[in-house]
Amino acid sequence: MTRQTMAILLLALAGSGVAVAQQQQHGRLFLPENLGLLEGPDREVWQRPDQVMDALRIADGSVVADLGAGSGWFTIRLARRVGPNGKVYAEDIQREMIDAIDRRRKREGLRWVEPILGTALDPRLPAGKVDAVLIVDSYYEMEEPVVLLRNVAKSLKPGGRIGIVNYTKAGFGPGPPMEERVDPSVVIRDAEAAGLRVVARSDFLPFQYMLVLERADSRAR
Repeated sequence: MTRQTMAILLLALAGSGVAVAQQQQHGRLFLPENLGLLEGPDREVWQRPDQVMDALRIADGSVVADLGAGSGWFTIRLARRVGPNGKVYAEDIQREMIDAIDRRRKREGLRWVEPILGTALDPRLPAGKVDAVLIVDSYYEMEEPVVLLRNVAKSLKPGGRIGIVNYTKAGFGPGPPMEERVDPSVVIRDAEAAGLRVVARSDFLPFQYMLVLERADSRAR
């Protein structure tokens, strides 16, 4: 084997290794071609978006972020709640999702929605500007949740809140397979490691639980 042939072979192997690594990195991500599954006509009933937003004290004029926004189902409802005096950052790490949300916000005239292409470790939210961050059904997709939560915490205003909604392991209703459902004890452990504390756990959702977090250095309110 000549040196040139060996060099070509090594480059090919390196390229295939990158491809495999990329596949492994994105193996947990929700596929863009399945976005329609997030828009079921009955979701409004069991997702109870108004109660979720109430738990995070989201009101007219609030600055909020929808992390792992996907199709923008929650983004649109957040935008209607905060109104044009507020701001919604719709973050996702997949360009296809960001493009879908961008089309949707333009179609509905929601100019106060700003799509953000984040990374697996950093949502790229503005530091100290956000009243509430909502993370719905995407915790399993996080590669390093402690690192990500630390970066999310940096975006919070004093007294700002993070709401994490995940499917329970009870096995009822819609949702992902059991192996993709995250026990709340895991989220709490990760949150504490990221410098956050649980201030509320809500069980008003029929198929999910909701944890409300604040920075551990925030004063109790």
